[in-house]
Amino acid sequence: MTGRVVHFEIPYDDKDRAQKFYADAFGWRILDFPEAHYSIVQSGPTDKGTGRPTENGYIGGGMLKRESPTDRPVITIDVDDIDEALATIESLGGSAILGRQEVGDIGYAAYFKDVEGNLMGLFQSR
Repeated sequence: MTGRVVHFEIPYDDKDRAQKFYADAFGWRILDFPEAHYSIVQSGPTDKGTGRPTENGYIGGGMLKRESPTDRPVITIDVDDIDEALATIESLGGSAILGRQEVGDIGYAAYFKDVEGNLMGLFQSR
């Protein structure tokens, strides 16, 4: 099913401070991937082998350095086709901020602004 929220991103100015805050405040596990300049956030139970959520309704996320366009928290929505979704978004008055980008071997991501100026994300599985 597409159209559901599947991911979130939280920007930081100080990585260590932000990671400690969320780990201490909510018990989140944060896995750092320095080569990707990204940290995976596990905010619930995960499969030991894949790291994917094992509980219905649990959404994982990421943390990254605050810089444009990800200078504020982002909610990411699952779509079948990023290019088609961006075309629809633009036809409805939204705007593409960053088009299709590869996310390793798992899929593609993009960013857009909605008609209220909110930055949002899209994800398309491979």
